Amino acid sequence: MDKVDITVIGAGIMGLAVAGEAVSVSSSVFLLEKNLSFGMEASSRNSEVIHASIYYPAGSLKHTLCSEGRDMIYSLCRSNDIDFDQCGKFIVAPKKSDTEELHSLYVNAFRNSVPGIELVTPAKVKAVEPLINCAEAIFSPRSGIVDSHSLMQYFLSRAREGGAEIIYGSCVTGIQPEPPRGYRIEVKSAEGDIFEYISAKVINCAGLNSDSVAAMAGIDTEEAGYSLQYSKGSYFRLSDPEKYRIQHLIYPVVKKHSATLGIHLTPDLAGGIRLGPDTQKINGRETDYSVNESKKEEFAASVKDFFPDVSPNELYPDTAGIRASLKSEGEFKDFIIKEESEKGLKGFINLIGIDSPGLTASPAAARIVADLLK
Repeated sequence: MDKVDITVIGAGIMGLAVAGEAVSVSSSVFLLEKNLSFGMEASSRNSEVIHASIYYPAGSLKHTLCSEGRDMIYSLCRSNDIDFDQCGKFIVAPKKSDTEELHSLYVNAFRNSVPGIELVTPAKVKAVEPLINCAEAIFSPRSGIVDSHSLMQYFLSRAREGGAEIIYGSCVTGIQPEPPRGYRIEVKSAEGDIFEYISAKVINCAGLNSDSVAAMAGIDTEEAGYSLQYSKGSYFRLSDPEKYRIQHLIYPVVKKHSATLGIHLTPDLAGGIRLGPDTQKINGRETDYSVNESKKEEFAASVKDFFPDVSPNELYPDTAGIRASLKSEGEFKDFIIKEESEKGLKGFINLIGIDSPGLTASPAAARIVADLLK
């Protein structure tokens, strides 16, 4: 039976970044992806935002990995000709009643040592974004957008150059611990064939299915707090972005530890402008990526307080993504990045609940995983 040192399950942006670091530990690496290409789920259906680490509790993984990953991504983009725009972000308090929440967020950003963060007046916002209304705003100069496909392609190339083999159309259907050799991995190909091999170590980067993969290895995901809740986020696009010329990310302020950052305006690298995502809880594991066109009224209404000129008739459906977050009752849930020896699974590393800011955090999280492998 074939044997490899390391198996990475899932070729979203996190799995690709992890594989790119895993080859520094061993060149014997399999990267398994059930789809026929990389990044076909959450990693290609998001806002492509480089976050500055404004929102997360100080000292949390989301805070530290977002801060480190932000700087790493900007450096990678500059060194490898990956398209990006450090356009900056305004987080706006549309009304006076929203400013208390804005000030609380500013204090959190200050605690998190977010570079260049400042409170700004409506006049300063109007000077650069004349169509945006607010009572006050936070400006974050280190926020931006990135070509996420090119970033994923960079991580993939790095993994391949280090000796990793990526196997598409390969769905993991079983994980059986077999100490001391490691784990027997059962895989079903796109053609329906089943094959097995031994992997000394396993890294679970399965995104939407990461709790199911953990369960395959014998973990009680409910007891461990690893169970995921799906939600759907839709986007609409402005039909005439030149009319508005939004140059910065524009986010509304939301309640602390909110499960969403609110429907925001995101300029893209092609000159377009998107609104979204909204948040629609999903019961079960449905992955319907269609966008309901009738939601354009709701989207226009949701931004009316700070972007009053937009009309529902100027919006058309863009895309939708499915997010998998750790189940919670409104409280903050941090990333899970954990080697599971204490559960009797030596060399099995879980990455679960990697929602926002997962894209930004990916290169820093991959470094943590490489350290766990060592």
